[in-house]
Amino acid sequence: LRHPIDNSVTPSIDKDAKSTQVALYLSQLPGVTMVAGDATDLASCKQLVDNCDAIIAAHGPVKPPPIQSLFRLLPESDPVHSRSVNYVAVQNMIDVVKESKSCKRIVRVTGKGEEPTAFFTVLINMLGNMAKAWNYEGEQLLRTSGVDYTIIRPGVMGRNDIPTNKVRALADNGQDLKVTAVTHSQIAELCCDCLDYSNAAKTTLTAMNVDEGLGEDSYAPLLENVKADSREFPSTLLEEHKRGARNGAVILASFVAVFVSVSVAVLKSISGFVLGIFH
Repeated sequence: LRHPIDNSVTPSIDKDAKSTQVALYLSQLPGVTMVAGDATDLASCKQLVDNCDAIIAAHGPVKPPPIQSLFRLLPESDPVHSRSVNYVAVQNMIDVVKESKSCKRIVRVTGKGEEPTAFFTVLINMLGNMAKAWNYEGEQLLRTSGVDYTIIRPGVMGRNDIPTNKVRALADNGQDLKVTAVTHSQIAELCCDCLDYSNAAKTTLTAMNVDEGLGEDSYAPLLENVKADSREFPSTLLEEHKRGARNGAVILASFVAVFVSVSVAVLKSISGFVLGIFH
């Protein structure tokens, strides 16, 4: 936690709950100890992993103001920038795990990021300080680090009104699955369960749901069969991501310019018509 627990709020993990509400809810769960710290600070990370068996890195950057991201107004060195959160923080974790005598694995929740020109990738990069780009670069830090890792690329999280009976599916080696909705609880389950499987070390897992009845009720039978990453992942996609975001910004600017031009023309026509009526 970067901030103290606020006991004045109502604990909640509802979709529209504030971060302070979620933090209070989690702090009240049995067996949970909340510790102040900052993943973007190396010294803090050393304290955070003390006597830990593993790291579940489910952190991500806060949503920035769109204008700030579009015009790159926030320095990459800022602690809340996506580079700091999705890249520097991961390097910090790798460094402390290498020094730790107890911490054996890093489980990192990321997302699809190997298609820099995909629509949603471009959109998230444009409006999220290159979050997708730095997520992938953070993945690559893990793959080349020598430490045991499990990278989890989940589907779209946030909905709870989806079938959960025999729907779980996994693909190892960072292979694609059709993007579907998944629940936060499913991915939390996977993060914990994968630690019980030594063969899930050094793997990149895509986690989606399939049609009801075609998947599994739990991740156990799926995790039993996953294999370590064997394909050659692109060493970096940063420039491709940045190029995609720049092109997206140009297209957006062009669209806005056309929209404004058409709107002005329509307003002129309307005003001319109205003036003509009164003359």
